[in-house]
Amino acid sequence: MNLPSRVKLVEVGPRDGLQNEKQAVPAAVKIELVQRLQAAGLKEIEVTSFVSPKWVPQMADNAEVMAGIARASGVRYSVLTPNLQGFEAALNSKPDEIVVFGAASEAFSRKNINCSIAESIERFAPVVQAARAAGIYVRGAMSCTVGCPYEGEVAPERVGYLAGLMKGIGVQHVGVADTIGVGTPIKVQRAIEATLKHYDINDVSGHFHDTYGQALANTLISLQMGVWQFDTSIAGLGGCPYAKGATGNVASEDVVYLLHGMGIETGIDLDQLIDAGAFISDFLQRKSGSRVATAMLNKRNAG
Repeated sequence: MNLPSRVKLVEVGPRDGLQNEKQAVPAAVKIELVQRLQAAGLKEIEVTSFVSPKWVPQMADNAEVMAGIARASGVRYSVLTPNLQGFEAALNSKPDEIVVFGAASEAFSRKNINCSIAESIERFAPVVQAARAAGIYVRGAMSCTVGCPYEGEVAPERVGYLAGLMKGIGVQHVGVADTIGVGTPIKVQRAIEATLKHYDINDVSGHFHDTYGQALANTLISLQMGVWQFDTSIAGLGGCPYAKGATGNVASEDVVYLLHGMGIETGIDLDQLIDAGAFISDFLQRKSGSRVATAMLNKRNAG
């Protein structure tokens, strides 16, 4: 097995994890969460999104959150920008990276953003251009790469098609996302292989949801392929509003435990990460979605 010796995790909890929370999460809590995550050693944090508050009210405090973070050197702060208006609003917050997105499923694209895959990527072209011109790194999120809530299984060719379109508009890095968590290792492998026809292994990351309990298995197959970057979410926060019943992203704590147990470096302090997860879970008044955090907190409490 040709496993990477070091892995970078992109923490998406503050944005992807919190965006669909029904209860308001104050800016101060989001800022504190980001501070705790960077203190635990995370070097890339997806902080917020610059979308219309009409669509995502939870992210209406985007500028306040970005302004409130005490930035640590060596940490990249990214924001989601769905259009040029969002990008221009984000510019004042000085993000290190912006995230654009597209689906590998036509049905999902139409339900989610009311346009075809090709149209969605065309809309992002000026955003990517503006970001690159401003010296801001551009990451692309490719959703529904193995399954879609509306059309079922997604063929690897569709993933390759989307990756090619993203490459064409200048997206520098893409994440292969199993948005509804239906993927199994072979399906994920095929989606990554299709992506690698357009992107170098160093410019591809995995983003797995744990709906069917497959996220760690999917992470492992990706590691075996040489993928060394993954999106994870503290305490397993987040889901997908368009995918009925889809549980959260894979928990950062669970992935770190897996990696450390395999002798792979992350630069992350697991105990501090668990504390960060406990902080946000306590605020939300619910149990953490991380198995590792639950086991280790139980152990701590028993000790």
